[in-house]
Amino acid sequence: MTKDAVRARIEEIGIIPAVRVHSAADAVFAAETVAEGGIPIVELTMTVPGALDVIRQLANNHPNLVVGGGTVLDVETAQRCLDAGAHFLTSPGLAVDVVEFTVKHGTVVFPGALTPTEIVMAWKAGADLVKVFPASLLGGAGYVKALKSPFPHIPLIAAGGVNQHTASDYIRAGAVAVGIGRELIPAEAVARRQSDWIRELAGRFLKIVSESRSLLAV
Repeated sequence: MTKDAVRARIEEIGIIPAVRVHSAADAVFAAETVAEGGIPIVELTMTVPGALDVIRQLANNHPNLVVGGGTVLDVETAQRCLDAGAHFLTSPGLAVDVVEFTVKHGTVVFPGALTPTEIVMAWKAGADLVKVFPASLLGGAGYVKALKSPFPHIPLIAAGGVNQHTASDYIRAGAVAVGIGRELIPAEAVARRQSDWIRELAGRFLKIVSESRSLLAV
């Protein structure tokens, strides 16, 4: 999957499920289930035990699934993620060396940033998109909307505290996508292997994004 195709898929779907679970088996279940629900994108955080093996397994077994490495804080981890087959890398904060490394390797990267200064630094370093994190703690959708005024050319992802009640606000504020964790992949649903629960939530969020975008087009 090319870099352009990965970025296009992220912007098309508009949802980046973040998998933060307690085992590799849980991670595989969560990723496969959310994909079955219509969201063929998944971010495997490095806090998941055996995260690199999960990335490798998903990338090999599901060629249409966009698999990324999350919480990538250094170049060494970035290299391991790419070696495992990750299609994108992301982090909760701005690590310029990771951005530059990933760009050099022709892979999609969207670092976390919170302030206008960090957003500019991320963009100048070559980020494909910039993840505003934690968005909910700094004004939510209102903050994203304020950022889009000086940065209309920078595609922003809203992440951190996004739920069914706020996802629409972020999209209408100008975010190209939202990053969603437990609100999409509840720990209880994973523990009980309740795939229907996760698929239903995936459908709800997809509908929210679609309807929100249609309002922007009016």
